[in-house]
Amino acid sequence: MTTAHIDRFAAEHLPPREQWPEFLFELPELQFPAQLNCATELLDKAVDERGWGGRLCVQGGGIRWTYRELREQANRIANVLVEDMGLQPGNRVLLRGPNHPMAVACWFAVMKAGGIAVATMPLLRAKELKTMIEIAQISHALCDAALEADLREAAAACPQLRSVAIYRNGAPDSLEARATAKAPEFRNVDTAADDTCILAFTSGTTGVPKATMHFHRDVMAICACWPRHVLKASADDVFMGSPPLGFTFGLGGLVLFPMSIGASSALLEKAAPPQLLEGLQQYGGTVLFTAPTNYRVLAQQGEVIWQTSLRRCVSAGEALPAATRALWREATGIELIDGIGATELLHIFISADEASARAGATGKAIPGYRAEVVDEQGRPLPVGEVGKLRVKGPTGCRYLNDARQASYVKDGWNYTGDAYSMDADGYFHYHARTDDMIISAGYNIAAPEVEEALMTHPAVAECGATGVADEERGQIVKACVVLKPGYQADAAMATALQEHVKASIAPYKYPRALVFVDQLPRTQTGKLQRFRLKDI
Repeated sequence: MTTAHIDRFAAEHLPPREQWPEFLFELPELQFPAQLNCATELLDKAVDERGWGGRLCVQGGGIRWTYRELREQANRIANVLVEDMGLQPGNRVLLRGPNHPMAVACWFAVMKAGGIAVATMPLLRAKELKTMIEIAQISHALCDAALEADLREAAAACPQLRSVAIYRNGAPDSLEARATAKAPEFRNVDTAADDTCILAFTSGTTGVPKATMHFHRDVMAICACWPRHVLKASADDVFMGSPPLGFTFGLGGLVLFPMSIGASSALLEKAAPPQLLEGLQQYGGTVLFTAPTNYRVLAQQGEVIWQTSLRRCVSAGEALPAATRALWREATGIELIDGIGATELLHIFISADEASARAGATGKAIPGYRAEVVDEQGRPLPVGEVGKLRVKGPTGCRYLNDARQASYVKDGWNYTGDAYSMDADGYFHYHARTDDMIISAGYNIAAPEVEEALMTHPAVAECGATGVADEERGQIVKACVVLKPGYQADAAMATALQEHVKASIAPYKYPRALVFVDQLPRTQTGKLQRFRLKDI
C-alpha cells in the first residue's frame, strides 16, 4: 500500500503494531484493494458507475441534493480546502455543525482531499474543543455559523489551528461563497486503504478524551457488515434519526449506510421526539435510528406513527430494555433492531434483525465479527455467566498516541468495557458497564469529567459523580457534593451547581440528581469509592 499522506502525524502516532487487535477479513465483501478512498467508493462511483447521479441523496434545512449535486458541492469545498486553505493529505480537519447537508458535503470534501476528518458533537464547549485540537494537532476547521463562538474561543488558544472557514453565515467570505467560485470537479487523492481518514473522539473514564483512528477501509467495512446482513434496507428507503454526525453511530446510520445502497437521508438539526415525529411526516422517513429513551417517548404517538411510512427502527447508544421493545412493538407494530457498537470499532458488531430479535438480548455477533464473554484471565465463560465482552472483526481499536490502548486491546481482542452474558443460542445479554462510564439517553459521560466541572465552582470542596438507573434515560448523572464552609446546601445551590456544569462542559453531562453530603465515601488510601455514591 502506498500512503498518500504528506503530513505523517497520524501514521507516526498509531499504537505499536503488537498492540493492534487482530483484524478479520473473512467475508468476500471485505477484500479491499491496496489503494482506496472511501469518497470515491461511496460518492463518485455512485454517480459514475452505479447510475445514481439523479437520485436524491440528502435533504434537510431547505436543501435537497442528488448524489451528483452532493458530489459537486463536495468537490468545490475540496478545492477551497486545497487551493485557499492549504490543506495537505494527512492534515486533520475539525468539522463542527448540526446535522445538515453542508456537514455531509464538508465530510466528503475532507475525504476527497486526503485529509482526516475530526467531527465534533454540537454540544461541546470551547474547553473540550481545545483539548481535541491539541491531542489531534488539528490545523483546519469547517464550522457552521451556529456553533462558531465556542470554536473561535478554542482557536484563540490553539495556534496550530491556522485556517477556519464558516458556513451558513451569509457572509461574502463564507465557505459556500468561496465554494461557488471553485470548479465542480476535483481529482480525489489516491489514498491507501490503511490511511487514516477519521479521528473519532470517545470519552474515557478519566475524562481525558481518546481519539480512535479509522482507515478508509474501515469506513467501507462497516458498510459491508451490519447494514447488509441485519438492516437490509433498500435504495428507496429514507433514513432519519437523532444521533449527531459527530457520533460514528450517526455518521454510519445517516450518511454511510444509505449512500452505500443508493438510498437517501433526511437530516434534522434538532431531533428530540417531537422533531423526529415531524420529520417522519415531512420527509416520509422509513428507517429510524435513535436511542431507547426516544422510542419510549415516541411510543405515546403510536397511532400517528402507524400513519407514516416508517418500517425499520434501530435502537443503539444504550441498552434496550425488554419493556421498551414490547412497548414500541405494541404501539407501532414494528419490532426494534437492537445493536451494540463502539467508537473504537466504528459501528455495530452485535445485533439481530426483526425476525431474530429476543426480548432482553442485544443479539448475536454480526457476520464479519466474533464475540466472546470471558473472565479476568481472558478465558471464555460458560453459558449464562456474566463476564467481559470482547470482540474482533474487520474494524478495531487504534488509539492515537494513548497508553490506554494496552487495556482496550489484549491478545488480539477488543475489550469493550461492557459486562455481558451469552445464552445457549449465542445471544448476548447486556448487564452493565465495567468502568465508570455513564450512558444516559445514548450519550457517554465520564464521571471524572463531571466532577472536574463541579470542582471549578467556588462553593464546592469536593464531589463525586456516578450513574444511577433512570426509567426514561437508562441512566442519569448523580453528583454528591461537599460544600465549603459558609455556603448553604439548599435547592438554589443545587440549581446553581447544575447550571455551572452546563456552562462548563456539554450540557447533557450535567448532574440531574444532586445531593449534598458531609463527606464522600473513600478507601483507607483516600480513593473515592464511586460505587457507594449510588446509595447515598
